[in-house]
Amino acid sequence: MPAPSPAGDAVAETDAWFEAQGLTYFVPEKRVSVRSAMRPRRLAPLLVLTALVAAGAVTVLALVDEGSLIPAVLWTLVGAVATWYALIALEARSIVTWALARTFGSLWTLLPMMTRALPMLLVFVTFLFINAEVWEVASYLDTGELWLVALLFGTMAGAFLLVRLPEEVDRTDDDVDEALLLQSTADTPLEHVARELVDDPDADPASYAEVGGYERWNLILVLVVIQATQVLLLAVTVFAFFMVFGSLIVQPEIVETWTGGAPDSIPFLQDIRYLDNISAELVKVSVFLAAFSSLYLTVSTVTDETYREQFFGSVLHEMERAVGVRAVYLALRDRRPVPED
Repeated sequence: MPAPSPAGDAVAETDAWFEAQGLTYFVPEKRVSVRSAMRPRRLAPLLVLTALVAAGAVTVLALVDEGSLIPAVLWTLVGAVATWYALIALEARSIVTWALARTFGSLWTLLPMMTRALPMLLVFVTFLFINAEVWEVASYLDTGELWLVALLFGTMAGAFLLVRLPEEVDRTDDDVDEALLLQSTADTPLEHVARELVDDPDADPASYAEVGGYERWNLILVLVVIQATQVLLLAVTVFAFFMVFGSLIVQPEIVETWTGGAPDSIPFLQDIRYLDNISAELVKVSVFLAAFSSLYLTVSTVTDETYREQFFGSVLHEMERAVGVRAVYLALRDRRPVPED
């Protein structure tokens, strides 16, 4: 077997760098594995098993007279199976892990985001919170229906991200030049290779900058996970705010007036001061408005230029770096193929 060439070493080191940066699909061998996992013969057994589990869940819920839970349970089951398959078979676990670590590792940046996004949102949603019709509608929702409404808002937010975030990714490979390539590859395994390729008049590494296929979806998935996590944290904050706000100002008599019936108390909270006003209706309204807020925040942070820069600015810079490293990586592989055994 021939000894590994310097180019081969650089390629192998860059493959490891890609995986450490949550860029799994940038590695050719990983893309081959993902393509194999997407073939119908691999998907068919999973679909059959999912259908059998779903049929069993429907049967059990029908037998225990919890039919209202069936739509939400089926929706959640399909989402859970799809997520599991993506993490395991589609090699997305390292992508999601990096995106989550990136989000929670910079939670300090969430405060300025909250100061920008939450005040206007709370001003708007608070008017809904003190609206009798909202309480009346929410109070008539049982657990399954409330769960389904939350899933609906979450799915709409996710669909919106999948439609709009590709536009953000497509901007990252525009106007890539040699200066950006040198800047992007600094402190990476391709730092010296980039300089050699830029100095070589016959090489044109910037021509490899356009990202498509699985690599493009890798970048989209990173953005989706980061944005969804940030929005979820903000929605939880909205829920907590309304739980506290409602326990302070919404007395049982008001709830009875708004909903047309006495509020359903939560037994283990009745003996705790300031928490004895928390009712099932308050929880339902808070969940409903938090779910609605997640959709509102998702749309606002992608369409509003100020929010967009706040939420995506640093991440988009990292994506530009990934695009630059990838361009040099592809130019190196084409110029000096790695020897095979």
